[in-house]
Amino acid sequence: MVLVIATILMRPGLAEVQTTPRFPSIPGSPIDITKCWSSLTSIQGCVMEIYKSVVTGKFDNVGAMCCKAFLAIDAKCWPQMFPLNPFFPPLLKDGCSRIAIAPTHK
Repeated sequence: MVLVIATILMRPGLAEVQTTPRFPSIPGSPIDITKCWSSLTSIQGCVMEIYKSVVTGKFDNVGAMCCKAFLAIDAKCWPQMFPLNPFFPPLLKDGCSRIAIAPTHK
């Protein structure tokens, strides 16, 4: 799945086109994977922030808006979104719970 996301994000010539990417779904699943990702793809850079977290295991680079969007995703989507790493969504949820509620300093 990570490779699919990276391929979608890095295809040449698509950097300037703002379209909603279509994600492959697991056959027979009632979950619409594109709908699961939609709240993340609507925030600029959010999918890349999450991708970096998958690769590095660090959650401090995920922004507050992206975390809020991730926390709003139905947990039923997680197995579809991260089929190769079932432990990642709960870890990101925990990290995002801290980031999303952290006070901002001006």
